[in-house]
Amino acid sequence: MAYQFPDSVLLVFCKAPIAGQVKTRLQPELSAEQAVAAHINLTWMTLDRAFQQQFCPVVLCCSPDSEHSFFQQCAKDYPLMLTQQCGNDLGERMHNALTEALSKYRHAVLMGCDCPSLTVVDLEQALLMLHTGSDVVMAPTEDGGYVLIGLNEPQPNLFYGMTWSTAHVMLETRHRIAKARLKLYELDKQWDVDTIADWQRYGLLEKK
Repeated sequence: MAYQFPDSVLLVFCKAPIAGQVKTRLQPELSAEQAVAAHINLTWMTLDRAFQQQFCPVVLCCSPDSEHSFFQQCAKDYPLMLTQQCGNDLGERMHNALTEALSKYRHAVLMGCDCPSLTVVDLEQALLMLHTGSDVVMAPTEDGGYVLIGLNEPQPNLFYGMTWSTAHVMLETRHRIAKARLKLYELDKQWDVDTIADWQRYGLLEKK
């Protein structure tokens, strides 16, 4: 396959669709089973977007492992590779995934699977900026976090000792990037699906 960025890789973080373990903040407005369906829908949306253009190889980073039937089906439906997330918290898992990827590729972009606003153009821009001098590329979110981070080399200081799932994650990450004197490029601000209001927003977007 001829890729636009053959020396790069896109990592998509995804949890197994298990009732009571995914999209729990959509409950009780949605049942546990409906929350699972929402998670699956968002994952398909993300993978469709990742393969809309032949940018680079794609790896689905699975939690708790890649054996779940949903992940196996994804590997049949899309030309992706499966791997297992490893680490004690989100930061360690992201750092480990990026470090492993950067041992094989010159550039790596990691993203979640629940951000409807992140476009194909955003993905291309992230990869392009890593190729043209940026040390870090990020997509901040409206709630103070981020949904995408790209690196050219491992940066453990961006992941360890971070308090995740707060409104200060992006701010603290910017501070650490500046302290390390790394060149940061930020994509447009995004929104992801965490709450029932986000899910309704996504539904309205899909109807357009």
